[in-house]
Amino acid sequence: MELRHLRYFVAVAEAGSLTVAAEKLLHTAQPSLSRQIRDLENDVGARLLTRNARGIELTAAGKAFLDHARLALIQVDAASEAARRAAKPNKPTFAVGFLTGQEIDWLPEVMRVLRDELPKIDVTVSSQSSSHDLGEDLMRGKLDVAFLRAEMKAADLIYRVVTKEPLVVILPSDHRLASRKVIDPKQIAGERLLNVSAAPVLRAVIDDYLKRCGIDTKPALEADNLAMAMSLIASTRSVALLPAYVQPFLPWSVISRPLSGDVPTIDLVVGYNKANASSILKVFLSRLDDLIARVSSNRPVAKP
Repeated sequence: MELRHLRYFVAVAEAGSLTVAAEKLLHTAQPSLSRQIRDLENDVGARLLTRNARGIELTAAGKAFLDHARLALIQVDAASEAARRAAKPNKPTFAVGFLTGQEIDWLPEVMRVLRDELPKIDVTVSSQSSSHDLGEDLMRGKLDVAFLRAEMKAADLIYRVVTKEPLVVILPSDHRLASRKVIDPKQIAGERLLNVSAAPVLRAVIDDYLKRCGIDTKPALEADNLAMAMSLIASTRSVALLPAYVQPFLPWSVISRPLSGDVPTIDLVVGYNKANASSILKVFLSRLDDLIARVSSNRPVAKP
């Protein structure tokens, strides 16, 4: 069994089609890809895929094998990244990732706690709209720490809650509820509800909150990211429940309003890989309490 067999299998499983995986992801001929999958199945000793009219489907053995194949590829990437970093010992890099938008509050304080280390290191900063992608980058060693939601469940990742963000209602500026200073959750019953598809933890918090409030509202729309969410809210006259950190990014066409009663919150966490032996990471973690306290004291109270 070779690494390429694992990469081919994961590509086919994620694409749901041998043809799509061959042409769009792997840039190889489908007959060749089919042979590679058969070779893999022979090595494993079990059938991993079955074909049907809609494409391919994982067998029970294939589903069990997929998670391990993904983890093996992630660990190979992590080993490569560790080797690349070790090859540059004179100027080590500390890589920080953020869920898009969170860097505004947290990056200045991250740089402050690393101030004494900055002459000796290069700090790289990146942001992504998907916490799952940030989690994978932590697993692969591409990031040392990330500010994200605890979406990726992996034994190698350690999460620490840094803040609990209240959810607010986002709605068009000329919506019938826009004149209210505070919105009762029952007032959004029957509204077109928008969800951000790349945020399963947020979706779970919202679903639980609506259930507790006795509101049977099914999402009518989904957006891939926050920018798209704002555009859809304004253009389709829908509403959304989002973390309060989005408020500084709202265009004139939408507004936010706080919820009344028992306001739901969502955790923002710092994540890191427990196998990461970086001395800079140890410094960062030793000062995390101070960082949290400073951001909490600097953050203004959300206003309607």
